[in-house]
Amino acid sequence: MPDDEQQPPEASIVPIRRDESQGDQESSSLPAVPCQEAGPPDPVEIYLRSLAPGSRRTMREALDKAARRMFGASWDSKAGDVHALLNAHTAPWQRLGHQHLQTMRAELAEWYAPATANKILAAIKGVIKECWRLGRIDSETYHRIIDVATVKGQRLMRGRALELGEIRSLAATCKEKKHAEVGMRDAALIAVLYCCGLRRGEAVALELADYDADTGAIAVKKAKGNKQRIVYTSNGSKDALDAWLHERGRSPGPLFCPVNKGGKVDLRAMTEQAVRKILQRRGRDAGVKPFTPHDLRRTCASELWDAGVDGATIQKILGHESQTTTAKYDRRGERAKQEAAKALLFPF
Repeated sequence: MPDDEQQPPEASIVPIRRDESQGDQESSSLPAVPCQEAGPPDPVEIYLRSLAPGSRRTMREALDKAARRMFGASWDSKAGDVHALLNAHTAPWQRLGHQHLQTMRAELAEWYAPATANKILAAIKGVIKECWRLGRIDSETYHRIIDVATVKGQRLMRGRALELGEIRSLAATCKEKKHAEVGMRDAALIAVLYCCGLRRGEAVALELADYDADTGAIAVKKAKGNKQRIVYTSNGSKDALDAWLHERGRSPGPLFCPVNKGGKVDLRAMTEQAVRKILQRRGRDAGVKPFTPHDLRRTCASELWDAGVDGATIQKILGHESQTTTAKYDRRGERAKQEAAKALLFPF
């Protein structure tokens, strides 16, 4: 969940309760939900495996949160920490009803941004669909649940686009490192994230064979949504990448690799968290306001819009499923509103 969103109290949602005194009878609020029996097939695992690898962790976390909030009260308090025991895989999703998801939707709409709320709803509906396919719920129940509407609304875009001066400062700090290998790698990494608009997960998944030094083309083979695309380095970004490869060498393996304290390149893949730490360190050294790896991707899109590149091309570069998503990175409208505000004068 986004860090800046208000977190709801764990017990605020009306849970699917189980009345111990009434056994399997319905309680005064919602139907009893016994715990799901262990053993395959697991509808949650089936659903998660239908997603791209990069999306599985996000949706598993969404399901874990939903499971704790919707089914937590059905656990025996003597079992210990209820919320620690209950997760996406142990929750009894096959006992979920339309009224339960409607209650959950109301809570999500109140506490989270529409995109976050709809992500959780989509994960729940995905699991319910697998429950239906496995014969654990009937068609009528399935269609009533998936008929629950999405949360409407739109929030301001998070993050920011960096200014050209900030990009220059980041590049300059890469030349000040004690070991040239570290500086060249960091410069190439920043160049690829900024000029090619890559996600950090896409960058760390690149192999040396994915880069064509003759054309500057990079084949992004492990992108979000299991899609592949070609992006191009140029105007300094190719120079930065070639300089890094001169230090790295041409041995097969990951394009971006860790470098030890002695300046030796370790031919193994970097982690996404390592990318974040590198950018944070470079940002502090350069005196740049805090930014995230995704802000470099956002900057790429913003600069392309400002340069007059058409939306369809920007969409292909970023690998967006919808051009509506690409349009969110267009900051020209904000600049126009800022200029329009100057037409009004308040005599104070």
